[in-house]
Amino acid sequence: MAEPPKLRVLMVSDFFFPNFGGVENHIYYLSQCLLKLGHKVVVMTHAYGNRSGVRYMTGGLKVYYVPWRPFVMQTTFPTVYGTLPIVRTILRREKITVVHGHQAFSTLCHEALMHARTMGYKVVFTDHSLYGFADVGSIHMNKVLQFSLADIDQAICVSHTSKENTVLRSGLSPGKVFMIPNAVDTAMFKPASVRPSTDIITIVVISRLVYRKGADLLVEVIPEVCRLYPNVRFIVGGDGPKHVRLEEMREKHSLQDRVEMLGAVPHSRVRSVLVTGHIFLNSSLTEAFCIAILEAASCGLLTVSTRVGGVPEVLPDDMVVLAEPDPDDMVRAIEKAISILPSINPEEMHNRMKKLYSWQDVAKRTEIVYDRALKCSNRNLLERLSRFLSCGAWAGKLFCMVMILDYLLWRLLQLLQPDEDIEEAPDIRLCHHRGVEVAKGLMEEDKVRN
Repeated sequence: MAEPPKLRVLMVSDFFFPNFGGVENHIYYLSQCLLKLGHKVVVMTHAYGNRSGVRYMTGGLKVYYVPWRPFVMQTTFPTVYGTLPIVRTILRREKITVVHGHQAFSTLCHEALMHARTMGYKVVFTDHSLYGFADVGSIHMNKVLQFSLADIDQAICVSHTSKENTVLRSGLSPGKVFMIPNAVDTAMFKPASVRPSTDIITIVVISRLVYRKGADLLVEVIPEVCRLYPNVRFIVGGDGPKHVRLEEMREKHSLQDRVEMLGAVPHSRVRSVLVTGHIFLNSSLTEAFCIAILEAASCGLLTVSTRVGGVPEVLPDDMVVLAEPDPDDMVRAIEKAISILPSINPEEMHNRMKKLYSWQDVAKRTEIVYDRALKCSNRNLLERLSRFLSCGAWAGKLFCMVMILDYLLWRLLQLLQPDEDIEEAPDIRLCHHRGVEVAKGLMEEDKVRN
């Protein structure tokens, strides 16, 4: 008889497989490691194309693809209360003990955290990004974050810079916020068996081609580096609205034979692109951590990056050359990287990355945060409302009204469908048979309904 799970965790975010990115990778790898530690992990996200309903992934990871379609930038339309019935059903059906939301941009995350606290569940939030304080979008986002985090049990940030940023934006007590970095799958990102010749130096860029990722800097940096170094070529992987600007730059400077544009690169192909290069270039204007740098370093590439956000915390000084987000300074940083390239040993760099970053370590540290959350005392509605009142003279009162209505709707749902009427899902036990994981238990693919 298999032992019952230690914890039952619901990961919630708009960002998950089949999309690939920092948040998606974090949720997937963290979930897999938590499963190996004996916990039950369920993921809740929105539908992607025809991927809707319940799916099972490696290790028995169960994913609810809720039939909501993305509204903008892969996030669902904010309904505030529209997700309450499905969140309640999943929480009861999977017997969840901790709800873990990811990414401040995720509408689904904010709504799930709100409903979970209304129903008395322990909640944890992980912030993966940095935000400003001056522009209209950041002001709005910071107020939403202040509302969502006013009543959470614990929070996690992926860098010390990110922690400071989140505490300032949300008003959370620093004692509630933990720093747990991202990691890299070093078994997947390994150097090439034969290092590429340095007769032609290849600089690799793999990034979303958007303003925040510094695509406009690339437009100025690439032609200047090509002018200074005839033996340098660039490989640019990624897609986005700034793709056209890079194509125009390539045409204007006649660099078609020296700048290869790959378009969107599937995550399964990232390693094969990285190992063809010598230097990895990151031009982000803001970054909380940047997993791409870890993947490049694990493949043995020397990194040149802008000195922004949490990037200076990611790699040791001898594995990265930092520059200000300025074209001239970035060109100087690339010149420095080219000069020290002969001293770089890809295998040695890969072995160091194995010791520096591990998803198993991230999972164990996250376990500690879950334990802290479970030890937090439960508060009744009035005690919780007092927290929201402190969010501002007018905003505080508005937040209290939102929470009171959420509480009343939850009670109404309990009358219409008592908790005991919601069928509990059986746990899946995994065993290994001839090296193949075999799922034992009921594995029906129920369609998620409101």
